[in-house]
Amino acid sequence: MNLLPEPFGVRLRTLRTAQGWSLTELARRLYYSKGHVSRIETGAQSPSMEFVRRCDAELDAKGALITMMTPEASSGTEIVRHDREDEEVWLMMMTPGGGSSFTPLGRREVLVGGAVILAGLGLPSVARPVAANVDEQLQHHRRLHDAARDLGQIAAPTTVLPMLIGQAQALRSLAKSAHGSTAKDVALLTARTAEFAGWMAQEAGDEAAAAWWTDKAVDVATAVGDTQTAGYAMVRRALVTLYQGEGQATVELARRAQVHRALSPRVLALAAQREAQGHALVGDYDACMRALDSATKQFAVARSSGQDGPTIGTSHISDPVAVVTGWCLYDLGRPAEAAQVLDRAIRDIPADAIRARTRFGVRLALAHAASGELDRSCELARELLGNTAMVGSATIRSDVQRLAVTLRRWNSHSSVRAIEPSLTAALYSA
Repeated sequence: MNLLPEPFGVRLRTLRTAQGWSLTELARRLYYSKGHVSRIETGAQSPSMEFVRRCDAELDAKGALITMMTPEASSGTEIVRHDREDEEVWLMMMTPGGGSSFTPLGRREVLVGGAVILAGLGLPSVARPVAANVDEQLQHHRRLHDAARDLGQIAAPTTVLPMLIGQAQALRSLAKSAHGSTAKDVALLTARTAEFAGWMAQEAGDEAAAAWWTDKAVDVATAVGDTQTAGYAMVRRALVTLYQGEGQATVELARRAQVHRALSPRVLALAAQREAQGHALVGDYDACMRALDSATKQFAVARSSGQDGPTIGTSHISDPVAVVTGWCLYDLGRPAEAAQVLDRAIRDIPADAIRARTRFGVRLALAHAASGELDRSCELARELLGNTAMVGSATIRSDVQRLAVTLRRWNSHSSVRAIEPSLTAALYSA
């Protein structure tokens, strides 16, 4: 006989009484009202995932409460790129009006904006014009790529995307004059440009465009044997599932990236970080900490060995594991620990890395709010909310929304009342 699943409230009450805690005690530990906890235990109110994660951590449920409230992933869910079947590759071009148009490229023209893979890279020889300055142009394109990444720290993604798309088109033209190792270098930069365009598209809130650009980065990188960009693109896909709240899918994608041992230590470190974030979403503390340890070791190897070509992943945070650890601790339902870690880590993020400081600063404000440090949370929010409109990040805005919901539980507190208009403006200004 099939039994109905146990309601969350019943399981919560069972775990609470097993600890010998009253409703008042659990509410105190969670920084929620006694009435709120009572309504959830009786089934009168559905819990938020924030509440579920806090309960899971406080009651040492080791992810059991989180699993109860997480929809089962479909066993047939496709989380890898479909092979292209079209006769032509389509290059998405953003228009000033915010729409999109598509320019067809021939099948032999590799992708995303992309580099044409010429002789020496596995395609038949073709006549090509002599261009003695191709290498010099490539150096300028590398500087433009770095400049676009820097601009992405202080400007909205809708400002940066047209630059990236234009550069992708320019690299496509440049590739027609390149050959040998230079042609491959052009292709490598094209793949990195497409990957960054995918990140900016996600920051703009367009997940479909983010997936499109990321897939094109994989296509061109794979065509020229660039395992690093192809592997990192899997980590980027895992970021999409992370923001969709799909912890297990995030873990699976990050692990797929780590299977490729030809990847550089830096990409392996970034993949391990993403795996840790996936484990945090499903409440697996031990697996999360193991993945973070792996990331720390791989970053140490990467720093000692140096790197070639444009940077993969963030280049504005000296200790990415520290900020991601704080991020994970919050998702694990340990906001006080998260606040301690993020308070230290954010000091090392450069002042001009506005996007990074805002992203992790808002997460820090959220951690302080969830642990009852309301004045500190509101102080941080006041400093950061002006930046949210500047950087125009959909992913940061999702944390601002969570912050607003969390602070609303204390709407009679003077600091919360004072920050409420700014929070509302930040949520609806972009």
